[in-house]
Amino acid sequence: MAVLIGLLIALVIILVLGALIILPSSLRICSEWERKVVLRLGRFNGVRGPGLFLLVPFIERTPFTIDMRTITSPLRAEQTLTKDGASVTVDMIVFWQVVNSEWAAIRVADYKAAVLGGAQAALRDVIGRTNLAQLLSDRQAIDDYLAKTLDAQTEPWGVKVGSVQIRDIQIPASLMDAMSRYAQAERESAARVLLGESEKRVAQSFADAAKVYESDRNGMQLRGMNMLFEVMKSGNGTVILVPSSALDSMNLGGLASLAGAAVGGMSKSRAGNGWIGGSA
Repeated sequence: MAVLIGLLIALVIILVLGALIILPSSLRICSEWERKVVLRLGRFNGVRGPGLFLLVPFIERTPFTIDMRTITSPLRAEQTLTKDGASVTVDMIVFWQVVNSEWAAIRVADYKAAVLGGAQAALRDVIGRTNLAQLLSDRQAIDDYLAKTLDAQTEPWGVKVGSVQIRDIQIPASLMDAMSRYAQAERESAARVLLGESEKRVAQSFADAAKVYESDRNGMQLRGMNMLFEVMKSGNGTVILVPSSALDSMNLGGLASLAGAAVGGMSKSRAGNGWIGGSA
């Protein structure tokens, strides 16, 4: 009886020691944002997590731990030629996330490297098929195209590409200087065209006014008198030389004689008061 009890105690001790040895190797803890891929004898047996779970000792194992959070990956395409032959360096960010842990672990050897490599190739391809002007001015359309292309490419790997954002486009200093000169020349050309259109409208207005004055001589005389009044009202003594033919055409010869007589009278009055003649 004592021997039997001793055997039972030894068996219990052996089982406890075995459990203490085997249990740590079978116990797994998975964080909230992680998933573990379980293989049983080399075959896929499911995805576990989050939390605490047990594996069958020596039969099951978890070689892959997949991060299910959104990952931000910066990329750069250096010295890449655009469609029109300009060399540019483009920086962008890819936002992506694993949505199927089984596919990410089994269908591709390294899903992270695959996503980054595909994004790099897609960026260079877009740069090579786009003109520099379009690349600089239409970033949103390029971002949307890259996101759609990468999402379709990475879908078989269990990866979802949320968005792509181009952060910076660097061009050589010499090319920037040439683009600046080109933009300045375009602005000057537009200014000259605008000035020419303005001159054309002004000339048309003068032509329309001339037709009105031609049909109404009184209006022409009133306009001439108004011009003469504005000049005389300033009182700064400015001498204006006007051809006599112009005065005759505006019927201002008499008005000019009257103005001259008035100025002459003022000069004599000043001379009588001790002033030496001359215009103000």
